[in-house]
Amino acid sequence: MIRNKIAAAFGAAVLAGLGIGATATPASAAISDCDPGALCAWDDAWFQYTPGQVFGDNVDLHRFTKFNNAESVWNNGNVCNVMVYNGLYHTGNVFTLSRGTGISVLDDYRGGIFADNLNSNKWCV
Repeated sequence: MIRNKIAAAFGAAVLAGLGIGATATPASAAISDCDPGALCAWDDAWFQYTPGQVFGDNVDLHRFTKFNNAESVWNNGNVCNVMVYNGLYHTGNVFTLSRGTGISVLDDYRGGIFADNLNSNKWCV
C-alpha cells in the first residue's frame, strides 16, 4: 500500500515536471523553417527561433544580422554543398556544409572561430 502511494506520488511528480518543462520551453523555429535552396543561420544555438536566409554566392554576409551573429547554421540547398568563410570575399577560415546538414552550436565547432562570424559563402563546391 505504501509502495503504491510512493509510486503514484513519484509518477505525478514526473508528469508535473514534464508539464512544467513543456510550458517553459520557448517556441522555436525548426530546421524546416529554412526554405529550400537556402543557407540559413540562427543567432541562437540549436536552430532556435527564426532563421536568416541567403541564396546564391555571397561575398558579404556580415551585413545580415543572423549571419553576423550566427550561433547555428544549416545548408538546405537543393543540389549543392556550400563553403562558408569567416572572411569577406571568400577568404579566411572555411568549412564545407554538405546539403541537408548543419552545425547546431558554432561556439563548439573548431574552437568557436565561426561563431558570430559567418561572412561569405560559395555554393556547389
